[in-house]
Amino acid sequence: MLRLAFVLLVLVATAFSGVARVLPLTAKEVALMLRAGYSSQTVQEELAARHFAGACDAAAEKVLRDAGASEALIEVLKKGAYQSSPADAQAAQDQIALQKQRQALEAERSRKFDTLYQSQLARERAAAPPKTESSSAITDLLKGDLVTWKTGSLVRFDDEQLGKKKLIAFYFSAQWCGPCRKFTPKLVEFYNQTAAQHPEFEIVFVSSDKSPFGMETYMRESHMPWPAIDFAKLPGKAAIKKYAGESIPCLVVVDAAGNVVADTYAGKNYLGPEKVIGDLTAMFAKSSTPGIAGIQ
Repeated sequence: MLRLAFVLLVLVATAFSGVARVLPLTAKEVALMLRAGYSSQTVQEELAARHFAGACDAAAEKVLRDAGASEALIEVLKKGAYQSSPADAQAAQDQIALQKQRQALEAERSRKFDTLYQSQLARERAAAPPKTESSSAITDLLKGDLVTWKTGSLVRFDDEQLGKKKLIAFYFSAQWCGPCRKFTPKLVEFYNQTAAQHPEFEIVFVSSDKSPFGMETYMRESHMPWPAIDFAKLPGKAAIKKYAGESIPCLVVVDAAGNVVADTYAGKNYLGPEKVIGDLTAMFAKSSTPGIAGIQ
C-alpha cells in the first residue's frame, strides 16, 4: 500500500512539474521510500537515475537516519555523489511548496466542514435526554468491532471482557496530532496504574488517523494497552463519534448506558483531557474497594 502510494506521489509530482524531466528526490521523498520498505540499495539505484535535490546537511541526515537509511547511503549523499543541478533542486523545492499550498487549502476546507459538523453533533448531544437503560448499551455498540495490539500485530479484543465494563473512556486521538502524541504517554501511565485495580473501567481508542497504517503505527509506538475500534468499522460508529468534541485529543467517559460521566469539553469550552484524568482519579479515590464508586 505504501509503495503504491509512493509511486502515485511520484507520478503526480511529475505531472504537475511542467517540465519533461523527472524532478530529483528530496530527503523527505527518500525517507518515504525507506519507510515504505525499499532497501537503501534500491534507493541508491533510484537516486542514480533521478539524483538528489539539495545537500545532505544535518537536518536531512536526521530525516534519513530516522527512516532507517544505511551508513553507506548517507555517506554517498554527503559526498554529493547523486547531487542534482541547482535548477533541478530548485524545481523540486518549488513543487513541494506548491503541494503544501494545496494541502493547506484542502485542510482548511475540511476544517470548516468539520467545525460545522461537530457543532451540529454538539447541539444534538445537548438536546438528547439522558439514557436510563441499565443494560450495556455502549458495549453492545462495540461488540465484535474492537482490536488490540498484542505480540506485534492487531488481534480481536475479547468481547467477554468487554461485557464486564461499566465505565468506558473514549479516547479520540490520532498519530498525526502533536498534542495527542504528547498526552498519550500520560494516559498510558494512568491506565497502567489504574486498570488492574478497577476492572470495570476501560479505555477505547477511536482513531482519527487517515489510514489503518497510521492507526497501527500510533498504537504500536505509544504502547497503547487498551483496545481500539477496528479502523474498517469506524465509518459505522456515528453513535460513538457523537461524544467527540471539536478537536483532539479528546477523552470522554461514559457509563454502560451511554451517559457522560466526565468530558474534555464543557459545552464548547476545551478543558483538556488531563481534566478527565483528574475526574477519574477523584472518582476512584472514593471507592474503598476495587471497582468504581457510584457506577451500578
